[in-house]
Amino acid sequence: MRYSIFSVLREAFNGQRGWRPAWREPDPKPAYDVVIVGGGGHGLATAYYLAKVHGLRNIAVVERGYLGSGNVGRNTTIVRSNYLLPGNTPFYEWSLKLWEGLEQDLNYNAMVSQRGVLNLCHTDSQRDAYARRGNAMRLCGVDAELLDREQVRALVPILDFDHARFPIKGGLLQRRGGTVRHDAVAWGYARAADQRGVDIIQNCEVTGIRIEGGRIIGVETTRGFIGAKKVGLACAGRTSQVAAMAGLRLPIESHVLQAFVSEGVKPLLHHVVTFGAGHFYVSQSDKGGLVFGGDIDGYNSYAQRGNLPTIEDVMEEGFALIPSLGRLRVLRHWGGIMDMSMDGSPIIDRTPVEGLYLNCGWCYGGFKATPASGWCFAHTIARDEPHPLNAAYRLDRFATGALIDEKGSGAQPNLH
Repeated sequence: MRYSIFSVLREAFNGQRGWRPAWREPDPKPAYDVVIVGGGGHGLATAYYLAKVHGLRNIAVVERGYLGSGNVGRNTTIVRSNYLLPGNTPFYEWSLKLWEGLEQDLNYNAMVSQRGVLNLCHTDSQRDAYARRGNAMRLCGVDAELLDREQVRALVPILDFDHARFPIKGGLLQRRGGTVRHDAVAWGYARAADQRGVDIIQNCEVTGIRIEGGRIIGVETTRGFIGAKKVGLACAGRTSQVAAMAGLRLPIESHVLQAFVSEGVKPLLHHVVTFGAGHFYVSQSDKGGLVFGGDIDGYNSYAQRGNLPTIEDVMEEGFALIPSLGRLRVLRHWGGIMDMSMDGSPIIDRTPVEGLYLNCGWCYGGFKATPASGWCFAHTIARDEPHPLNAAYRLDRFATGALIDEKGSGAQPNLH
């Protein structure tokens, strides 16, 4: 069924009896050409582009829980392409372009809202750094505007301009950035992939990887062995555990990143805003709640929950930026498991095991990269070589020294 205003009206007059499930619930086949491990945004996008762009049909996505139960449903929904370094800028810009046409491509309302992303600066040196980043973006054809204090005040008047501990000097604005409904991304890609013949197998945990003669032949799961000519790992914070089944030790660590949502209020924040004197980012959802987050918890963990000191730190930074937040109640908070790489940039590459491919190390940037990640990972799997956009995201860069350290924090995962 194709979604449209006409199908909505038809079902309204038909008692809503004609809607069908958005995707099938198939049993796993004995073997597939490609098995994607991980039913989140990256895994589903990879399967979709394998089918759409590369014409593959015998594909399965296996997910240990329910579809979208991982990080794709546990983030703050921000999309942007305001990156500085050559390895990152073209990749994230392509991702943003895919976001802009995603709803038409998938025939699904992902609630793409290009409300603009504003990074605030609080010192002269930080303003200079933002000017450099903005110039680098514009040289690559990416939109960027450097705003002064009064331009920021006109854009977001609820910020603390007069009594702030960290005075606002200006900001870097990318108007094409914004937010996308995270759950709808998983549902849209799942529906579109299913329509192209991809089997989406939920509640199917991978318990082992079978290798013979240095080549992968399939995966052991809680629903039996599934043969595969190629296997792609897109399991975010669990990547280290799954890769260990193939004898791989990866340059990533798993950390918890918390997110929060407040009670719903009338529209007061029309952009995504980030705090330059710390690590705090906030936007307002369509339901009215303020969605915000901060730093990772700083210790290795596989638990989808966080600790109280980090909650306190996030609240302090939010209150320093927008004092009126102190009157709001926080309704809930949750945690996602971040696969933090040594340089803060992702890995999309082949592994030393023939037929096994890797998509991990996304740190904070996983959600915004979903379309381009799927596009490039699908190309890498189908062609057995990296796409030009992910050529810099090689696994061996940590051995060769070709790091992509966007934050300049050094080779330590918890600093990124």
